[in-house]
Amino acid sequence: MTDIQLQTTTLSEAACRQFVADNQAGAIVMFSGTVRNQTQGKLVLRLEFEAYEPMAIAEMRKIAEQAIRQFDVLKISIHHRVGVLAIGEIPVVITVSAKHRQAAFAACQFCIDTLKQTVPIWKKEVFEDGAIWVAAHP
Repeated sequence: MTDIQLQTTTLSEAACRQFVADNQAGAIVMFSGTVRNQTQGKLVLRLEFEAYEPMAIAEMRKIAEQAIRQFDVLKISIHHRVGVLAIGEIPVVITVSAKHRQAAFAACQFCIDTLKQTVPIWKKEVFEDGAIWVAAHP
C-alpha cells in the first residue's frame, strides 16, 4: 500500500508515519530531507522546487511499488513539496513500515536514492549573490 503526494503546503511527518503504521510492522523508518543553509560553501537563502506533476507522481508511485516488492515491506509513504522553501523546511519525507528493520532501512534508502535519479523535480538554489537551477536530485 502506498501514499504518494506532491504538494505546495508543509509536509507532515506525523501523517506519513500514521499512514504506514501497521500491527504487523516491527519497524518504521523515516527519511526527512531538510533545506540547509549552505551548499558548496555558499550561503543559501531559500530553495524553489518545481515538478512535472503527473510524471513526478507516477515515478514516485513506481518507486514505492518496486520497493514493496523488492524489500518485502508493508507500506510506503512518499511526500515531496514544491514551491518556495525556507531554511529548515522539509522538501521530502519517505516513510516505510516492514516486519523487520533491515527491510525498512533498505527500502527507505532505495526510495530516496531512486527518487533523486528518476523523478522530474528541479530546484533553484537562491543565494545572496544570485540563483542557479539544479536537478533537485543530482
